[in-house]
Amino acid sequence: MPGKALVLSLHGGVGTGKNFVSRVLSEHVFRRGEKSKFFHAFYSTHHFPHSEDVTLYKRQLRGWIRGNVSLCSHSMFVFDEMDKMPAGLVDVLTPFVDHHPEVDGVDYRQAIFLFISNDFSTEINKKTFETRQAGRQRLDLAVRDFDSFLQRGSFNTEGGLWRSSMIKKNVIDFHLPFLPLERSHIKQCASAELKRRNITVTDNKLVQVAAELQFFPEGHEIYSKHGCKRIEKAIDLLFCHDTAC
Repeated sequence: MPGKALVLSLHGGVGTGKNFVSRVLSEHVFRRGEKSKFFHAFYSTHHFPHSEDVTLYKRQLRGWIRGNVSLCSHSMFVFDEMDKMPAGLVDVLTPFVDHHPEVDGVDYRQAIFLFISNDFSTEINKKTFETRQAGRQRLDLAVRDFDSFLQRGSFNTEGGLWRSSMIKKNVIDFHLPFLPLERSHIKQCASAELKRRNITVTDNKLVQVAAELQFFPEGHEIYSKHGCKRIEKAIDLLFCHDTAC
C-alpha cells in the first residue's frame, strides 16, 4: 500500500505528450483506459469557468472525489488546463492526497491525480535549446533540472496552483517537464498515425508530413511549434483528398 495518493503535475507546450501520458497511464490502470467509469477528466474552461463560483466548485469537487474513490480506490482524476483554473480550487484536494491512511472513512492512497498545464513551456524550451547549444544531449536532462523552478513557478504564477497548499505541503510528487519535440519525434508521431489509418509508411511520407509543420527557434528550426498536435490535419491534407482515411 502506498503512503499517499500519486500526484503528478505535467508541464509543457501543446502537442508534447501530456495527454498521451494520461491515456497510457489510464490504460495501465483500467482495462477500458479512459473509457472506464473510474477515469475522470476535468477541463478548467468547461467545468470551472467562473472564478467567482470557486466555493461552489470546491463543494462539488470534494463530493465527487469522495464518492468515486469510495466506489473504486484506484480512481484516476485528470485536471487539464491548470493554468486556467480558478486559484484555490485544488486546495480542496490536499487532505485527500496527503499522508493520511483515510479521510472521513475513505482511503485515498491508491488514487491518482494528474494536473496538466501549458505553463512554463517557454522556460522548458529555452533550457532544452541551451542544453543542445552547450553540446549536451536532451537525454542528459533530468527531472531534477526542472522540478524546483516548476514548483516555484507554479506557486508564484496565477493559475490553479497559485499559492496552493498542495505545494506548501509538498504533496505533489513530481513536477514533470515535457520537452519540445524534434523532427525525429514528429516522424514517429506521423508514422503511428499513418499506421492507424492503414496508410503505408514511407520515409518520403514522413518528410512530407514534417514539412507541413512549423519549427523553431528561428534560424535553427529544431523543435515543432505545436508538437504532434497538427499531424492528423497534415495527413488529411496530404493523403486523404478523395477518401476517408
